[in-house]
Amino acid sequence: MSCSTCQQNWFWKKIGHCMRCVYQLAALSTICVAIWWLVFRDNPKSIESIALLAAIAAFTGLLAMHLWMRWVVLPLKSSKRK
Repeated sequence: MSCSTCQQNWFWKKIGHCMRCVYQLAALSTICVAIWWLVFRDNPKSIESIALLAAIAAFTGLLAMHLWMRWVVLPLKSSKRK
């Protein structure tokens, strides 16, 4: 899922730089939470519900990493260079 502005291959160099990834992860997290709430909240111990909860955790965790890099780490790196 690389965009035209960040064609680097290394994960840690890409994370936090691409807003397209942030938007995709936010949409995927929201859609998965809505599906889980509408379909599986009554039966949270089913296999499908657990798989969807794992997907929610993965999308939200990766989104948190992107936002942490973008709002905390990258500004600290740029302030140290000056």
